[in-house]
Parts: sequence; structure tokens; C-alpha cells
Amino acid sequence: MATSMNLPRSAPEAQGIPSSCVLEFVDEIRKQVNSLHSFMLLRCGIVVAEGWWRPYRPESPHMLFSLSKSFTSTAVGLAVAEGLLSVNDPVLKFFPEDAPKKVSQNLAAMQVHHLLSMSTGHDQDTTERTMRSRNPFKGFLGLRVEHEPGTHFVYNSGASFMLAAIVQKLTGQTVCEYLTPRLFGPLGIRDVYWESHPNGVNFGGWGLNLKTEDIARFGQLYLQNGVWDNQQLIPAAWVQAATSKQVSNGSDPNSDWTQGYGYQFWRCRHNIYRGDGAFGQYCIVMPDQNAVLALTGGLPDMQVVLNVVWDKLLPGLQAGSLLGDGQPDLQLSRSLAVLESPSQQGASHSPLGESLSGKVFTFEPNEETLHLLAFDFKTNTITYRLMAGGRRRGIHTLSFGVGKWVDGVTALGAPAPMKAAASGAWIADDTFVLAICAYETPFTISYTCRFEDDKLHCAVKTNVAFGPTERKPLLGIQTDSATLIKP
Repeated sequence: MATSMNLPRSAPEAQGIPSSCVLEFVDEIRKQVNSLHSFMLLRCGIVVAEGWWRPYRPESPHMLFSLSKSFTSTAVGLAVAEGLLSVNDPVLKFFPEDAPKKVSQNLAAMQVHHLLSMSTGHDQDTTERTMRSRNPFKGFLGLRVEHEPGTHFVYNSGASFMLAAIVQKLTGQTVCEYLTPRLFGPLGIRDVYWESHPNGVNFGGWGLNLKTEDIARFGQLYLQNGVWDNQQLIPAAWVQAATSKQVSNGSDPNSDWTQGYGYQFWRCRHNIYRGDGAFGQYCIVMPDQNAVLALTGGLPDMQVVLNVVWDKLLPGLQAGSLLGDGQPDLQLSRSLAVLESPSQQGASHSPLGESLSGKVFTFEPNEETLHLLAFDFKTNTITYRLMAGGRRRGIHTLSFGVGKWVDGVTALGAPAPMKAAASGAWIADDTFVLAICAYETPFTISYTCRFEDDKLHCAVKTNVAFGPTERKPLLGIQTDSATLIKP
């Protein structure tokens, strides 16, 4: 049984798993996906395999997006256990001052159970409309509820936000604060960060940032029916309810998005359940195999990686006798030690490179807020200035590797400076591509820079996005280099 100390490690064979199946999983990920960031596989509470594709690393948290929902569900379950509410309570009970003047029959019938199971009765996701409102509670409650609650499934992050708000109204604490002594602390999860709405409520449906091992600990707690260090942290009844099918969400036998939905958990094929977040943040719990798999990624297609798990890992996790002597498989160890996300490929030099070093390009106002940019191909650095609200945001520099990732900090394409690794290469004599991997997120942004006389044509693309991955192109004009260094 896993405890709050460092999770124990062993070779896969010591827990009845052939190393060959883990190798096949990693090889297939490389062939089919090539955008996984990390994985950690537990069997019987013991880590049997783990890996991070550099520049991703064990000590760094990762954006979880909707995997946050499973933690919000846990907070609701704990509040229910403490007698603060019931899943049968009407939602309006907690927001009397925010209710519309005319309450529809469907809104009046909406219960906490329906928020949890994504069966609020709304015809479409409420998130954007809720978040646009000055008062998001009024925004949510003011929306038309087209269906009788409980009869219609629609994935609805606005419902998760309302769950977080209910927890905060009842406890006087954010979900994160409420979970810290009850869940995060006992599990040994430290330095938790959860983004919040301006009104102070954790977003609930997104915004949580955790390390890969933290995800694995959470999954192991659920696998152990809420028990950790011989303490019942989550009622077993809640674990059962949250991870069981509460509502139907489709009938495609080949899709892991149509196997039923619980309380902010998805049902999968093979009697497996999961919490998941956009672009491949997974906490996969396999009760029949006594196993947990934590994944982070930047995946444009989330079903593909689950197919690889079922095809390559699951057969090796089927119940069986222990294999071999439990000694580490050297081939597996070597393979996991050299995992790396592909850096930018191309030539290390171009005839143009030396003449361009130190040249400064100025940009018209743009969505990237990029104002000035200069390359130094002798030191492999860029220097840039951003604009915000018409004001300069100072001078920044970023180093990049050629054929490798180099660590740094970037504010390019980000609302605030963040940890990143950069890689660059020439794909033509006049075209240089800079890739910036924000390794605590799913996002890698590439800047394809084509130099033409005194102009810089820059195409901007991100690996994954909730909308288009290609952004508006930028045009830079060569300018006086002294401009760059002015405060």
C-alpha cells in the first residue's frame, strides 16, 4: 500500500509485469504520439516505470486543465462526509442572492448531483458564458436550462466552477485550502497552485498544477478506496459513487468518451476509470489490474494515447505470477533515461546568420505583444521587448540550443514570464525556426522567421490549442539597433 513517504520503486518484473510491455508502450508512443511529456506506472502502490521526455522533468508541476475536476469532486465528497451538504441539495439553495427573478422548473430541479455528473440540463457548455459575466454565479444561474436535469449529458466546466463555489461558500475556504489538510498534506503533495477567478473562487474545472507523481498518488488513493497510511481520507462510498457510471454519455464501443460519466470522473473501456484534462493530462485507475497510470502531455488527439495504453500496457498488467528475479531490465532503464521531446531540426548555420546577428526588427502592434526582436547567431540568443497596454515591458533575452533544448525563462507568447526550454535551427538559408517549450504547460510555440532584405516575416504556431494552432503572422522591419537598448 502506498504511503505519504516517497513512493517505493521496483523493477516491473517484481510486480508481475514484463519490462518488454513497458518498452513496447514507450516505442509505440514515439511512433504514434511523440508528444507525451511524462508517465508514471504504479502496480500495488509501487512505481514500476517512470519517464519524462526532456525538457519535462519530475520536479516541475504541469497544468492539469480538466483533471482538476476530479480534485473538486473529492472536495465535494469530503464536504458531504462532514455533513455540510447533500448531493440531493438544490443548487439554488447555495446562491439565493444570485437566482434570477423568474426561476424555471428545470433550474429549480437542478441538484448538486447534476453539477457533479454533467447532467445539469444545459444544451451546451456554460463556461464561456459564465466567465463573461461580471457575477459568474448569476451568469450561470441566468442561463436557460433546456432539458430536465439528469436526462441530458453535456461536458460543462461551468458546473465544476459552481461546485468549487459551493465548497467555498460552505467552508469559507477555497477548494485548494480546504483540500490541503484533508488530501494534499496527507498524500505528501506540496506547493499546490490552483488558479482562481477574480472573485477568489478556484476555477474548479481547471487551473490546478501538480507534478506527475502527485497525480499518481491521487490515483493510488482512489485505487485504495480512499485509504492512505491506514487512514480513510475519502469515504469509500464516495470513491464508489464518484467513479461509477452516473449518467450515459454515448454508445460508441471504441471511444473512451462514451463509456459513462461519474462525479467528475470518466468511465473507460476495460472496467477502468480516469480523471483527464485537455491535451493529455491523465490519472488512469485500473482496479482489476491493481494499477495506476499518470500521464502528462501535449496531445492533439487524446484517444490515441489511451489506445496505446490498452494495446501495449494493459496486456502486461493482467493478473499473473511474478516474473524473473525482479532485477531491473537494463534495456528499459537505458530507454527511459534518454527520453527527449524532439528539438527543432535543421542546419546549425546559414550564410545569412552572421550578417543578421545584432540586427533589430520592429513590429506593429500584434497579438503576441512583440515590439522588438534581435537574433545573435554567434551566442545563440534572442533579445526582445514586449508591449502591454501600450507600455514597454522591458528587455528580455533567451538562449536556444541547436539540436538540443536549452533552459531559460520566456515571456514570449505568455501572459507572464515562465520557465521554458528553447531550440532553434535553419530550415532554409533564409529561414530560421525557434521552438519554445513551456515545460510546465502542454504548449510549445514555434516562430518560423524568414528574412527578406530588411523585413522579417514571422509565422507563429503552437502545438495544441483550444482554437486554431496557427496565429496571425508578424511582420518586422529592420530598425536602428540603439532602439532596443533604450529603457
